[in-house]
Amino acid sequence: MSVAVRVIPCLDVDAGRVVKGVNFENLRDAGDPVELAHRYDDERADEVTFLDVSASTEGRATTKEIVSRTAEEVFVPLTVGGGVRSVDDVDALLRAGADKVGVNTAAIARPELIAEIAQRFGSQVLVLSVDARRTRGDTVTPSGFEVTTHGGRRGTGIDTLEWVRQAERLGVGEVLLNSIDADGTSAGFDLEMIAQVRSEVRVPLIASGGAGSTEHFVEAARAGADALLAASVFHFGTFTVGAVKDALRAAGLPVR
Repeated sequence: MSVAVRVIPCLDVDAGRVVKGVNFENLRDAGDPVELAHRYDDERADEVTFLDVSASTEGRATTKEIVSRTAEEVFVPLTVGGGVRSVDDVDALLRAGADKVGVNTAAIARPELIAEIAQRFGSQVLVLSVDARRTRGDTVTPSGFEVTTHGGRRGTGIDTLEWVRQAERLGVGEVLLNSIDADGTSAGFDLEMIAQVRSEVRVPLIASGGAGSTEHFVEAARAGADALLAASVFHFGTFTVGAVKDALRAAGLPVR
């Protein structure tokens, strides 16, 4: 692996505050998004991802005001997602200061949205956010993983691998793969899911969900992730971005 592995703190924002829970539930306050983004800029995070976790559920657009405040004060690249439904939504977020924009629920409802955004702004600004879980009950998919919406609350029956393949064909520039089962558990990334998705797409793969130790980041990178995203361990001071980069470096993996 010659390309540097990126380390990305994620700010899950609800009503203007950063929150974090377990499996997308029991959210607790983690602070002010602009203050946290400042901290991660100082810690030399490669990027910061900002997700409005209630935007799709509440049917409203991402809070552009927080995005613009963050972009004005922080120099690290900023990816923004949550409630993005149209080319105009992407345009507004890019104008507010986002470097990349994530789509999720709206792209599942209308996959052509991916192509429309890529054609207008280029694939490099478009991140497909995939909230995937292991299939359960009567739901069966070829890979054993299904795509969910609304913060993991609704199953779609869509096979995760087929969805990322389709999204790549339509022009998505990166895939942010979040394990709903692992989210917030600190038990480690879903390495099987990462390896399966890595084998299916050529675009950069960001792994999310389950980080609890610096070794977990090393495992995910070795499983095929190009970038590693986490929230709780950074927000609540378990360890720093720098500690993760030190662990990756010690394992022989290139970092910035």
